[in-house]
Amino acid sequence: MDNNSLFQKFVAFTTSVHQITSEISKDVKSESLTPLQYKILEYIAVSQPVTLSEISDCMHMSMPNTSRELKKLGEKQLCDKITDPADRRKQGITLSAAGEAMMNEAFQHIAIQFAERMGSVTDEERKEIERALDLLQQKVFY
Repeated sequence: MDNNSLFQKFVAFTTSVHQITSEISKDVKSESLTPLQYKILEYIAVSQPVTLSEISDCMHMSMPNTSRELKKLGEKQLCDKITDPADRRKQGITLSAAGEAMMNEAFQHIAIQFAERMGSVTDEERKEIERALDLLQQKVFY
C-alpha cells in the first residue's frame, strides 16, 4: 500500500474516531458545562497535570480564551492550579476532587457504551484490536 492510500485510510479512521467519540460522550456532559469545558476537563483527566499552553494547543484556542475557560472551571471547583515548587512561574492544572468525580462518572458511562460496541467481538479480535491500538499509539499518536 502506498503512502497516499494509507493516508486516506488514516483520514477516514480519525474522522470515525471523532464521530464515535461524539456519539458515545453526548449524554455524559453536565448541564452546567459547555461542550468546550467538558472537552477541556476530559483532556485534563487523561493527561494531568497539564499546562495552560498544552490545553491551548490541544483545543486550538488562544491562550486568553483558554485562561478564561479554566477560570470558569475553577469557579465551578472542577480543576485546580498547582504551582511548580521548582519554578513558581509554572503552573500545572489538575482536576479537583469534584472534577475527578464528574469525569469518573462520565468515563463509566462511556465505558458502558464501549462495552456495548465491543459485545460481539471475539477474544482473538479483542487482542488484535488492543495490538492495533498499541501500535497506533506508538507509531502515529506519540
